[in-house]
Amino acid sequence: MQKFYSKLTVILMILSFIYVIYISYINVFNIFVGAVVSVNSDGQLEIEDVVDFTDSYYAGVRKGDIILEVNGNKEPTEEVRRGYLANVKSLVVDRHGDEIEIENVSLLSQENLFIYIIPIIFYSICLFCIFMILKINKSRKKESAYILALFLLAVAVAYVSSGGSGKGEYISSFVVIFTMTSVPSLYMHFMYQYLKELGTVIISWRVLLCLYAVPFINIVLEILFKNMVLAAFNLLSFFALAFITIIITLRAAKKLKGTEIGNVLSAFALILISSFSPFMLFFIIPYLFHKYFISPYILASFALLIPFFLVYQFMTNKLYNVDFFLGRIKYYSLLAITPTIAVVVIFDFIQKPSANFYTMKFTIITYILMLTVFYFKEIIDFRFRLKRFSEKHNYQDSVFKFTQLIREASSLHQVFYHLKYTILEVLVVNKAFVLEVKADGQVEEIDESTEDSKLWKKYVDQFQELLGEVGKIIALDKGFMMKIGERGGHSFVICCLSNLRTPKLSRDEISWLKTLAFYTSVSLENVVKIEELMEHLDDLKQREANPAWLKKIMFAMEEKQRSDLARDLHDSVLQDLISLKRQSEMFLTNFQNNQCPTSIENSLISWNDQMSKVIQTTRETCHELRPQLLYDLGLVKAISKLTSQIQEEAPFHIRLNTTRFDKELDIDIDSQLNIYRIVQELLSNALKHSKATQVLVMLICIKDQVVLHYEDDGVGFDASHLDQHTMSMGLSGIRERVKALNGKLQIHTAPEKGLKVKIEMEL
Repeated sequence: MQKFYSKLTVILMILSFIYVIYISYINVFNIFVGAVVSVNSDGQLEIEDVVDFTDSYYAGVRKGDIILEVNGNKEPTEEVRRGYLANVKSLVVDRHGDEIEIENVSLLSQENLFIYIIPIIFYSICLFCIFMILKINKSRKKESAYILALFLLAVAVAYVSSGGSGKGEYISSFVVIFTMTSVPSLYMHFMYQYLKELGTVIISWRVLLCLYAVPFINIVLEILFKNMVLAAFNLLSFFALAFITIIITLRAAKKLKGTEIGNVLSAFALILISSFSPFMLFFIIPYLFHKYFISPYILASFALLIPFFLVYQFMTNKLYNVDFFLGRIKYYSLLAITPTIAVVVIFDFIQKPSANFYTMKFTIITYILMLTVFYFKEIIDFRFRLKRFSEKHNYQDSVFKFTQLIREASSLHQVFYHLKYTILEVLVVNKAFVLEVKADGQVEEIDESTEDSKLWKKYVDQFQELLGEVGKIIALDKGFMMKIGERGGHSFVICCLSNLRTPKLSRDEISWLKTLAFYTSVSLENVVKIEELMEHLDDLKQREANPAWLKKIMFAMEEKQRSDLARDLHDSVLQDLISLKRQSEMFLTNFQNNQCPTSIENSLISWNDQMSKVIQTTRETCHELRPQLLYDLGLVKAISKLTSQIQEEAPFHIRLNTTRFDKELDIDIDSQLNIYRIVQELLSNALKHSKATQVLVMLICIKDQVVLHYEDDGVGFDASHLDQHTMSMGLSGIRERVKALNGKLQIHTAPEKGLKVKIEMEL
């Protein structure tokens, strides 16, 4: 089915493109549609026929007119002699002895704006949207994408054809009937398929087939009985189809209200009503009574809403909050009534318009403008709430602005500055002081700057009344005071004053101030904690030491990286090596059976042996990176395995004593892992540097302590140079791990006296 829709979409796009070129040709070359030209017996160009209600008819061309001049030329051009009026900007005809000048509609004229230019732009937008939909659908492969493309194509072609049909172009009259009545059917089909892909069905195929039958019935009737009554019937068919589509959508949205599908359906209903209702209400209904006061081409331009909404929905699978949007529309619809009535009454009183339906058209336009202004005012306020010219009494946006400012504040002074700035900008006060009230009652101004300090000092006695909850407000004769936070028994208060006696704070102002106080208090707590943390870190930096908890975190992160690397090596590299070794062994077996040359056989055997060693090394590396035995059987077994592995390659003898270590001891896995790494590092150092013959490792428990004792009879080193050897022999890592375990490290060594290391850890 997708292939069928895909081929159909491509074919119809090509046909529509050819059709649009044809319509463009008529408009670009100023063809008087509907007028047939021939040469009469006197050798004059005569209008042989004019089709009623065509471009020529509306321009004033009539049957029997003798063409005298074309575009000011008394010798008509060849284009006029071919049976139609082309490239005509102006025409002078002789009608019963009277010379009559006729002007054609130019391409860029106001008349052509809604008849040709906007429809062509609309068609281009829809074509671009279709390409985007088909491009995205290459990966999604949804049938609804093709139906959406066909729907957009039908809307665009119907809009373009309406201009051609209005000019009296014969083909356009059939195309517009078929495409216009197909639009609701295709829309319903798209919604049916789209919701079906989301797991919901709202109509049956029978309903769709009935909807699709209407365009074909209309086109057959148009071919058989073309008259004005049939034009009304076609419009009525579109009205009925669109109305049915809207009702079905609204009923389904109501049924599924509160669900994700319900939101989708509400959005579909909204776009249907917004796009089709102007055309239905202000053209189709008045047309049935032979009167309409707004051009159908202007009303059809509301269809521009359709491609943008549907393509956005299809490309993102996201919708705005439709319930909120509808709620705002209802609110602004009611709000726009009063100013609309006022503007229309005043305008009618001043201008006293006499044109038919002028007041009604002016009312509709004014109401739409008012509604648009109210709605976009909210959007503009939201976008530019940080850039207002005046913030007086702008409580809601100022709270947002304040939170954005204090979010980046890194000190108490910055928080207080932003608070003062916000209050002075919104309320009718011109002085603000942030004060610290200490536990003993003393008051100090923060950021003392000023000669104005005496202004707040006369209210010192009232400060004690604020020592309660954050946000408490006390009114003064020329302002107010409010508690904005506390720290360590001290309270922070802001005192706002005016040069004049200020009115009592309103409920909105009190609520707004308490909100600011709450945000300020939270921000103060955060800033204080950050300052304390920074001081602690600076202290640690000066002492050049990291706390045990930080070391523990660092080692945990290091072990995680080791574990991830071990897993990657085991799951990828090691498995690939094993697979290659098996292939090599099979290859070697085949060579031996075929009696291959000895040199090649020896090379293969050598490579196979080397691969075995690489596999073994990789396994050992994985075990070193993540000692699985430690997690499975515990610390003692893991250390035993480690010493036996090192013993295989070490030139010294290793004695391991763990008999006095309690295996059931409750030691967390991170601590066990750190002890394991310490033993691993000590044995690695012995292998690289010690030149020892005997090495002793003891792990014992003494009461509530774990003691690790290491001893070798190697070359040792000068204890006075211990810091230099710390880096070269990996002792720095051991020292850091011991600190992470809150343990004690003792190192005893001397040249040619070996090395002794004792580590004590509290449990």
